[in-house]
Amino acid sequence: MSETTEPNVGSFTLGGALTAETAGTIEVPEHEEWPLPNGFAWVFPGEGNRSGIVRPVIMADGFNLGRSKLDVLYQGLETGNFPFISELRRRGRDVILLGFEERSASILDNAEAVMAAIMRANAEQLGDARLVVGGFSMGGIVTRYALAKMETQRIDHRTALYFSYDSPHRGASIPVGVQAFSHFIPFPNDFARQMNSPAARQMLWQHYDGDTGKIGVAPERTEFLAALERVGNWPRIPRTIAVANGRADGIGLPDVKPGEVALGIEQIYPGTSFYTQAQGDDVTAAYLNRRLPKAEKTITTSGFPELDGAPGGTLHTYEILAEAMEKLGGKADLRHRDVCFVPSVSAVAIRDIEKQDDLYANIDGIGPEESEVDEFLCSSTTTAHTAITEELGSWLMDRLPD
Repeated sequence: MSETTEPNVGSFTLGGALTAETAGTIEVPEHEEWPLPNGFAWVFPGEGNRSGIVRPVIMADGFNLGRSKLDVLYQGLETGNFPFISELRRRGRDVILLGFEERSASILDNAEAVMAAIMRANAEQLGDARLVVGGFSMGGIVTRYALAKMETQRIDHRTALYFSYDSPHRGASIPVGVQAFSHFIPFPNDFARQMNSPAARQMLWQHYDGDTGKIGVAPERTEFLAALERVGNWPRIPRTIAVANGRADGIGLPDVKPGEVALGIEQIYPGTSFYTQAQGDDVTAAYLNRRLPKAEKTITTSGFPELDGAPGGTLHTYEILAEAMEKLGGKADLRHRDVCFVPSVSAVAIRDIEKQDDLYANIDGIGPEESEVDEFLCSSTTTAHTAITEELGSWLMDRLPD
């Protein structure tokens, strides 16, 4: 280690339940692999479908850094209390898991993989059953754009149902103090690359720019939303459904109060503190301090709602960061392991997230017709972002077309 810099933080990144490495206790069965533009797919035939693809379900991977790890995605979909892939196959559905060569690349680029997978599935399919297409987290956004683009280009995608699973239709939230810390680390690192990636800039409702130190809507998000609008925002031919890992009653994370210390770090970044997001102007979101080379910075926000404790699918944001610091010999005072990552109102496309009243809206009290999707379900309890639960999984299965 250099005497003029802090130790390397390694290769940690923030990821949801489906992108986290697992123990690998479930063996991935044999499958065919399709090479695709900007991606690839693994094909698992449904029970009884021995001669080819009959009832395809295309499911796209979510956001992280690097190439998709479809074995990890498979594990994440199977190891909960509702084995998602096995249940689809038991019902005679052919599962096509879609991965990307670079998960953090532009959503517009990765949509090319989705469109290619749809075209190949249609070309190889036996019979006339229409497709199911969707994805988890970012995967739901990529597939949404791809289907809408195909309709604009008058390409028949033959899709009957589109679904999204805790996808940030109205934006996602990573605390800006955490984003800033990735750039405060005094050398190139995977965490900063992840936070500064095209997909992160497109999905985060507010982005910290490491070059300017400014907080705001990234130009890439503005451009992506404009591109989405050019293709009609949503596919119009399939039925559209969405599920949220957060609650619908306006109740968020009860232990996460605004303005509290969420994580403190000593020794390696002494005195560095991250605070849960509070309302108001010039609110301290984080105080960052490092020894080598010596520097300190206070990150403040103005006009933000109380995002960290909002109703929504959660991410182990501060736990991941604390564990990374401890591995380097630091000392972490972890007060809140989880914060809201995809607000419920964003996942079911019924409200924007920049206003407190909208962010904490009682979705149960809003007419379902106000959502941009045809039908949705929020979790009855707060669950981890993209966690597969029996409640959400069975609801989605029951809406698969005949």
